Amino acid sequence: MDVESSSRRPIASRDSGWARRTAAWLASKNVSPNFISILSIVFAGISLLAFFLAYRAGQPGIWTMLVAIVGIQGRLIMNLLDGMVAVEHNKKSAVGGIFNEVPDRVSDTLTLFGVGLMASTMPYGMDLAYLAIALSIATAYIRTLGASLGCGHHFLGPMAKQHRMALISAGCIIGIFYAPIFYYLLILMNVGLVITCYRRLAKVYSLLLTNPKP
Repeated sequence: MDVESSSRRPIASRDSGWARRTAAWLASKNVSPNFISILSIVFAGISLLAFFLAYRAGQPGIWTMLVAIVGIQGRLIMNLLDGMVAVEHNKKSAVGGIFNEVPDRVSDTLTLFGVGLMASTMPYGMDLAYLAIALSIATAYIRTLGASLGCGHHFLGPMAKQHRMALISAGCIIGIFYAPIFYYLLILMNVGLVITCYRRLAKVYSLLLTNPKP
């Protein structure tokens, strides 16, 4: 099975020393990977809170944007560590699959809703955020659909989860100086998400044609 079809998202930082040490420490303390997955929602909630405070203030400030970035990156770190603790330290559970998927969808929704608040003064700003939420869920649905059909998991971009969060993090930095960036960020994200959905669905379609099930 190729890297793209692995059930685990290919992440370079998984091999870093800090990630391995942190995962080993969490496993030694018997921290459940499911609990770590729930923490990803907490961090996404922090990003939403930061965006809300910036929205109420009328402009993104340095501190609110830094907190938003911390929330976004914290969510990604939790996504990294939960899998490492579960797989590499044998902490899997029967319901691990649920905790591996559902918190991600909740986290995406919280963060993207926050980005929508930042773009809400522009035409259809919140609508673009709602569309991004729907399309981000669709990318995950297509991936898991492919797995359920025996085609494996495919984490094709250009707007997979880590790409979306990197784009928003970059937007937070630019937003300190140019607030409308969040509006254009959502437009770019939605275009990328449509392409991502198409590429993932096309991959599953081609695999089903070339490897038909008996």
